[in-house]
Amino acid sequence: MTRRAVFLDRDGTLNQVVMRGGRSYPPETSAEFVLLPGVREAVIELKSCGFFLVVVTNQPDVGAGRQSKEVVEAIHDWMRDLLPLDDVRVCYHTDADGCTCRKPAPGMLTQAAADWNIDLRLSYLVGDRWRDVDAGRAAGCRTIFIRNEYDERQPADYDLAVGSLLEASEAIRLGRV
Repeated sequence: MTRRAVFLDRDGTLNQVVMRGGRSYPPETSAEFVLLPGVREAVIELKSCGFFLVVVTNQPDVGAGRQSKEVVEAIHDWMRDLLPLDDVRVCYHTDADGCTCRKPAPGMLTQAAADWNIDLRLSYLVGDRWRDVDAGRAAGCRTIFIRNEYDERQPADYDLAVGSLLEASEAIRLGRV
Protein backbone atom coordinates (compact mmCIF):
# COMPACT_ATOMS: atom_id res chain seq x y z
CA MET A 1 0.00 0.00 0.00
CA THR A 2 1.41 3.39 -0.95
CA ARG A 3 0.97 6.33 1.33
CA ARG A 4 0.23 9.98 0.79
CA ALA A 5 2.41 12.23 2.91
CA VAL A 6 2.80 15.82 3.94
CA PHE A 7 6.43 16.77 4.41
CA LEU A 8 6.71 19.62 6.88
CA ASP A 9 9.61 21.97 7.32
CA ARG A 10 10.32 22.71 10.99
CA ASP A 11 11.55 26.25 11.68
CA GLY A 12 9.09 28.86 10.40
CA THR A 13 6.49 26.23 9.50
CA LEU A 14 5.87 24.42 12.79
CA ASN A 15 7.65 26.69 15.23
CA GLN A 16 8.62 30.32 15.56
CA VAL A 17 11.98 31.31 14.19
CA VAL A 18 14.40 33.63 15.94
CA MET A 19 14.87 36.70 13.74
CA ARG A 20 18.17 38.56 13.63
CA GLY A 21 18.79 41.25 11.01
CA GLY A 22 15.99 40.03 8.76
CA ARG A 23 17.34 36.46 8.76
CA SER A 24 15.66 33.49 10.36
CA TYR A 25 17.44 31.20 12.81
CA PRO A 26 16.33 28.05 14.63
CA PRO A 27 15.66 28.05 18.36
CA GLU A 28 18.84 27.38 20.33
CA THR A 29 17.14 25.59 23.23
CA SER A 30 13.98 23.64 23.97
CA ALA A 31 12.73 26.66 25.90
CA GLU A 32 12.91 28.76 22.70
CA PHE A 33 10.92 26.17 20.73
CA VAL A 34 7.41 27.64 20.43
CA LEU A 35 4.75 26.22 18.12
CA LEU A 36 3.19 28.73 15.76
CA PRO A 37 -0.54 29.48 16.17
CA GLY A 38 -2.77 26.86 14.57
CA VAL A 39 0.00 24.30 14.05
CA ARG A 40 -1.43 21.66 16.37
CA GLU A 41 -4.87 21.95 14.76
CA ALA A 42 -3.36 21.81 11.26
CA VAL A 43 -1.31 18.71 11.98
CA ILE A 44 -4.25 16.95 13.61
CA GLU A 45 -6.41 17.84 10.57
CA LEU A 46 -3.82 16.47 8.14
CA LYS A 47 -3.49 13.29 10.20
CA SER A 48 -7.27 12.83 10.28
CA CYS A 49 -7.28 13.06 6.46
CA GLY A 50 -4.98 10.04 6.36
CA PHE A 51 -1.67 11.73 5.57
CA PHE A 52 1.63 10.33 6.79
CA LEU A 53 3.43 13.27 8.43
CA VAL A 54 7.18 13.69 8.04
CA VAL A 55 9.22 16.63 9.31
CA VAL A 56 12.21 17.40 7.07
CA THR A 57 14.59 19.92 8.56
CA ASN A 58 18.05 21.30 7.85
CA GLN A 59 20.01 21.88 11.06
CA PRO A 60 23.42 23.01 9.77
CA ASP A 61 24.35 24.67 13.07
CA VAL A 62 25.15 21.17 14.35
CA GLY A 63 27.54 20.50 11.46
CA ALA A 64 29.08 23.94 11.92
CA GLY A 65 29.61 23.37 15.66
CA ARG A 66 27.21 26.12 16.82
CA GLN A 67 24.56 23.74 18.19
CA SER A 68 24.66 20.31 19.79
CA LYS A 69 22.93 17.33 18.24
CA GLU A 70 21.56 16.47 21.70
CA VAL A 71 19.70 19.79 21.93
CA VAL A 72 18.19 19.33 18.46
CA GLU A 73 17.12 15.79 19.34
CA ALA A 74 15.61 17.00 22.64
CA ILE A 75 13.61 19.60 20.70
CA HIS A 76 12.40 16.86 18.35
CA ASP A 77 11.41 14.59 21.25
CA TRP A 78 9.37 17.43 22.71
CA MET A 79 7.87 18.20 19.29
CA ARG A 80 6.82 14.54 18.90
CA ASP A 81 5.11 14.71 22.30
CA LEU A 82 3.06 17.71 21.12
CA LEU A 83 2.21 16.62 17.58
CA PRO A 84 1.08 13.35 15.92
CA LEU A 85 4.12 13.07 13.65
CA ASP A 86 5.15 9.83 11.96
CA ASP A 87 8.81 10.62 11.26
CA VAL A 88 11.41 13.35 11.67
CA ARG A 89 14.27 13.57 9.18
CA VAL A 90 17.24 15.84 9.89
CA CYS A 91 20.18 16.97 7.80
CA TYR A 92 23.03 18.17 10.02
CA HIS A 93 25.29 19.10 7.10
CA THR A 94 26.31 22.54 5.89
CA ASP A 95 26.19 23.62 2.24
CA ALA A 96 29.94 22.98 2.00
CA ASP A 97 29.40 19.26 2.70
CA GLY A 98 27.63 18.79 -0.64
CA CYS A 99 25.32 16.07 0.68
CA THR A 100 22.14 14.83 -1.00
CA CYS A 101 19.96 15.28 2.09
CA ARG A 102 20.31 19.02 2.71
CA LYS A 103 17.42 20.93 1.22
CA PRO A 104 17.14 22.07 -1.57
CA ALA A 105 18.33 18.55 -2.45
CA PRO A 106 15.43 16.07 -2.19
CA GLY A 107 17.30 13.34 -0.30
CA MET A 108 15.35 13.49 2.96
CA LEU A 109 12.06 13.23 1.05
CA THR A 110 13.14 10.49 -1.34
CA GLN A 111 14.67 8.41 1.46
CA ALA A 112 11.53 8.76 3.59
CA ALA A 113 9.45 7.77 0.54
CA ALA A 114 11.57 4.64 0.07
CA ASP A 115 11.47 3.76 3.79
CA TRP A 116 7.73 4.34 4.25
CA ASN A 117 6.32 3.47 0.79
CA ILE A 118 5.23 7.06 0.11
CA ASP A 119 4.01 8.10 -3.34
CA LEU A 120 5.70 11.46 -3.83
CA ARG A 121 3.31 12.42 -6.67
CA LEU A 122 0.42 12.24 -4.19
CA SER A 123 2.31 14.10 -1.49
CA TYR A 124 2.94 17.69 -0.42
CA LEU A 125 5.84 19.70 0.92
CA VAL A 126 4.98 22.69 3.13
CA GLY A 127 7.73 25.14 4.01
CA ASP A 128 8.68 28.77 4.48
CA ARG A 129 11.91 28.96 2.46
CA TRP A 130 13.04 28.54 -1.12
CA ARG A 131 15.08 25.49 -0.05
CA ASP A 132 11.89 23.73 1.08
CA VAL A 133 10.00 24.49 -2.13
CA ASP A 134 12.92 23.46 -4.34
CA ALA A 135 13.34 20.17 -2.43
CA GLY A 136 9.64 19.40 -2.78
CA ARG A 137 9.72 20.18 -6.50
CA ALA A 138 12.83 18.04 -7.03
CA ALA A 139 11.14 15.13 -5.23
CA GLY A 140 7.97 15.42 -7.34
CA CYS A 141 5.66 16.71 -4.60
CA ARG A 142 3.14 19.51 -4.77
CA THR A 143 4.57 22.49 -2.91
CA ILE A 144 3.01 25.01 -0.58
CA PHE A 145 5.02 28.08 0.37
CA ILE A 146 4.31 29.81 3.67
CA ARG A 147 4.95 33.49 2.94
CA ASN A 148 7.60 35.20 5.04
CA GLU A 149 9.47 38.47 5.34
CA TYR A 150 12.96 37.02 5.44
CA ASP A 151 15.79 38.97 3.88
CA GLU A 152 16.71 36.16 1.50
CA ARG A 153 15.85 34.68 -1.85
CA GLN A 154 12.18 33.81 -2.22
CA PRO A 155 11.00 30.69 -4.07
CA ALA A 156 10.11 31.17 -7.72
CA ASP A 157 7.91 28.17 -8.41
CA TYR A 158 5.35 26.68 -6.02
CA ASP A 159 1.81 25.40 -6.30
CA LEU A 160 0.27 27.62 -3.63
CA ALA A 161 1.32 30.41 -1.25
CA VAL A 162 -0.39 30.76 2.12
CA GLY A 163 0.11 32.60 5.40
CA SER A 164 0.30 29.61 7.76
CA LEU A 165 0.33 25.85 8.11
CA LEU A 166 -3.33 26.02 9.12
CA GLU A 167 -4.16 27.65 5.75
CA ALA A 168 -2.05 25.00 3.98
CA SER A 169 -3.85 22.14 5.74
CA GLU A 170 -7.22 23.60 4.77
CA ALA A 171 -6.14 23.91 1.12
CA ILE A 172 -4.90 20.31 1.12
CA ARG A 173 -8.09 19.05 2.78
CA LEU A 174 -10.27 20.89 0.25
CA GLY A 175 -8.17 19.77 -2.72
CA ARG A 176 -7.24 23.33 -3.72
CA VAL A 177 -3.67 22.30 -4.47
